Order: sequence, then C-alpha cells, then structure tokens
Amino acid sequence: MKKFISLLLLVGMAQSTLMAQSEFSNPSISIGLVASDFDTSYKFYTEIIGMKEVGGFSVPEVLSEKIGLAGGVAFDVKVLKLMEDDNATEFKLLSFKKPKNPAESNITDRNGMRYVTIFYSNLDGVIQRLKANNIPFLSDEPTHIPDGRRFVLVQDPDGVFVELIGK
Repeated sequence: MKKFISLLLLVGMAQSTLMAQSEFSNPSISIGLVASDFDTSYKFYTEIIGMKEVGGFSVPEVLSEKIGLAGGVAFDVKVLKLMEDDNATEFKLLSFKKPKNPAESNITDRNGMRYVTIFYSNLDGVIQRLKANNIPFLSDEPTHIPDGRRFVLVQDPDGVFVELIGK
C-alpha cells in the first residue's frame, strides 16, 4: 500500500512539473475572424451556430499601430464563446467593412486557415436553425461519419468553412 501511495505521489509530482514547465499560460487558442459585414456574421455565429457574447474590447489607433495588426486603424472586437468557461476558445469577431473575398467551394482553393470545427452534443438544433435561415449545406445533410456521429459542412457569410459535428 505504501508503494502504491508513493507511486501516486511521484506521478502527481511529475505531472505538475511537466505542466509547470509549459511556456503556455492558457490551454486554448483565441481565433480572430474579420468579417465583411459585422452584423450578419454576428447573427450567424450567435443566433444560428449558438455562440454567446462574453465580452469585447476596443483597440484605439495608437495601439493598433503599435501592435501591428491593423496599421493604425482603430477597431472594436466582440468576444464569443461556445460556453462561458475560462478555458473555452475565444472567437474574436471584428470588421473593417471591406468587401467579401472571392467565393470558394473547397478548402483546397487557397492556403491559410480555412475552416473551423464546432462540436455539439446533438446537431438537431443547429440543423433546424441553418434550415430556417436558408444556410445551404455543402455536405450531405447530415453525413454519418465512421465514429457514429453526424457531420454538416456550411460556410459563414464570408465563406469560412464551418464543420459541425455531433450526435
């Protein structure tokens, strides 16, 4: 029994040492999405996909120049999450009111970040919202994947591919 407890303590210490050695302060990644039309994209991600606004911030011109993201152009950001959890991925939505990019029909059309995958307990609700808002499915409706879940592929208002996976 003493050996078992000693082993548990040793494993626990090793695990905490490994965690302490990480250079990361947060286990999730924040994603920024620049939309051509903020209101349309906000509605898509909140009312249809189901994200919740959990905050936001403004970046004034001086800071925009210093951080190098927008060349001195001030901007506002709304922070969305799938659930209110400190470690949930942040989806930062903003707009500079620029025209949409050319339409694409596959992720093979260009390089770069191409799609987002969102996992649901059950796809029925989001499928109903997609249909009610006339969002076309790019996949079969829905596709059954080998692990028993269902898969739906759509595009957001700017053409970002959005994979939806769930029972």
